[in-house]
Amino acid sequence: MRIAVLADTHDRYPPSLPERLRGADEIWHLGDVCDPATLAEFEQLGPPMQVVRGNCDGHLDWPLALELERDGVKFYLTHIPPSCAPAGVQVVLHGHTHVPRDEVVDGVRWLNPGCITRPRAGSAGFAWLTVERGRLTGWEPVRI
Repeated sequence: MRIAVLADTHDRYPPSLPERLRGADEIWHLGDVCDPATLAEFEQLGPPMQVVRGNCDGHLDWPLALELERDGVKFYLTHIPPSCAPAGVQVVLHGHTHVPRDEVVDGVRWLNPGCITRPRAGSAGFAWLTVERGRLTGWEPVRI
């Protein structure tokens, strides 16, 4: 399973981004979408989209966090990184900092794709997450 992970679009994104997400099995947005209409082009691509609410989002239908399981791997999606990982979670994905992250803390992998519109470190980007046979087998940041 190949999942496109993005965060912090803040109402805009590069025109080439939707095309780059073609082929995703799912799209996960880690908050600060701002206007829900920003997601229209991504929704038209067809794969299921999971969205969590960020501190700049007023769309109350989006949850503050999601616990998902894909191919036996337990994920926790949120915008603002929690102080510790929820019990039983193998991977925490968050946005908010506008800085890419890939580290292991107490056996849990913490990932942040960075920011689409206003990066604080390096260039804007998203990431491809790959899950196969009960394992996270890939985390590939893509700079745009």
